[in-house]
Amino acid sequence: MGGFFGIASKNDCMMDVFFGTDYHSHLGTYSGGLAAFDREIGLQRKIHHIDGAPFRTRFRNIFNEMKGTSAIGCISDTHPEPMLIRSHLGTYAISIIGIINNADELIDKYLSNFGMHFDAMTGGNVNTTELVAALINQKTSFKDGIRFAQESIEGTASILILTDKGSIIAARDLVGRLPVMLGKNENGFAVSFESFAYQKLGYEDYKELGPGEIVEFDSENCVQLMKPEKKMKICSFLWSYYGYPTSTYEGVNVEAMRYRNGELLSQMDKENLPDLKIDYVGGVPDSGTPHAIGYSNESGLPFARAFIKYTPTWSRSFMPTNQSDRNKVAKMKQIPVFDLIKGKNLLFVDDSIVRGTQLRETVEFLYENGAASVHMRSACPPIMYGCKFLNFSRSTSEMELLARRVILENEGEEGFNHLEEYADSSTQRGKALRKIICEKFNFASLEFQSLEGIIKSIGIDREKLCTYCWDGKE
Repeated sequence: MGGFFGIASKNDCMMDVFFGTDYHSHLGTYSGGLAAFDREIGLQRKIHHIDGAPFRTRFRNIFNEMKGTSAIGCISDTHPEPMLIRSHLGTYAISIIGIINNADELIDKYLSNFGMHFDAMTGGNVNTTELVAALINQKTSFKDGIRFAQESIEGTASILILTDKGSIIAARDLVGRLPVMLGKNENGFAVSFESFAYQKLGYEDYKELGPGEIVEFDSENCVQLMKPEKKMKICSFLWSYYGYPTSTYEGVNVEAMRYRNGELLSQMDKENLPDLKIDYVGGVPDSGTPHAIGYSNESGLPFARAFIKYTPTWSRSFMPTNQSDRNKVAKMKQIPVFDLIKGKNLLFVDDSIVRGTQLRETVEFLYENGAASVHMRSACPPIMYGCKFLNFSRSTSEMELLARRVILENEGEEGFNHLEEYADSSTQRGKALRKIICEKFNFASLEFQSLEGIIKSIGIDREKLCTYCWDGKE
């Protein structure tokens, strides 16, 4: 995934950009970067890897190294950024959020005949931020270049540019899969993926960019360069999983949505499993917890944290690059509360079930510590398709997805023609999916939120939501 943040101010803004960028650390673990503009120094940039230490520790000396009245920062899960680019448009810093699926084709089509070259990364890959800059530079203005780049890309690209005049250009991706927010105070403007990042710094909401909208701002003014498009397909997983609880997207708060989602799961259980005997309801920490609170509030069953994640040294279980290392870290982080586990019938709500690897180990951990039974609820429908629009739930193969593997096991490739039935718990295929997973993971019961349920809990027009990973519809 990734996130970015920027400020154009009348005063030095490095401390605010440092904190604003750090507030996006939940969105990436690969690298962090800052770029700043000072009228005497010009553009400056620093990039550090953050896979072994958080952003704030890597950049703790930044106030002695950089200064500026305008600055942008980013957290990336893909390539080092922001990049400094010199072209006929001037010298500028650029950062992107998203993914480019047709990078090789774009290089062949637009750039190979002009003697251009790119820094090659490990494996010969090209930094996608550098590629986007090269596409922008095909045109005579940032506005036209950004739109040309976005229309050429298969995937998603929200773009942030710091110019050599000190202004910042912000562009939301063409169909608004990801948010771009603007804040304002007496000293200038801020731009952010997460609205709470600038709110904590004393900025008030100014506007949320529409799909494809492009703006340019300095400390005094914000000018619209490109009007928003009509079509929107914002990612539903923003609310379910990777959005921060305090954030609000398209007027819908993440934490409140998760409570509603849990309430709907509870109502479904009341209708379908009225005799379910549960001692405690809990969430698979951390993002499953608010869904579980909603379930508990609606059902009247007590909420309890039967195990706690130890996070002082490993704040995120997927920080290591290697999958086996991530699984090991996830297991080491789980500290049981024996009094809330031994002999208890437990129901857990997870934000989603993707591959199921860590969930399997969590359930084994609970039984090892004396649980009488473990029931599982997923706050999302079964994931049937790997995301091709964002760096989220991406897989080298869709067969890494648990639901796909179970369907293949149940009836071979023919099952892939009936994915909608498998997602529906009322059908024979849907029942078979849940039964097989229960047997594999030793669940006492399993249910997924329905597609209708998650759309209802978000509360936005279905046509404006991207639900591709569940139903394959673009």
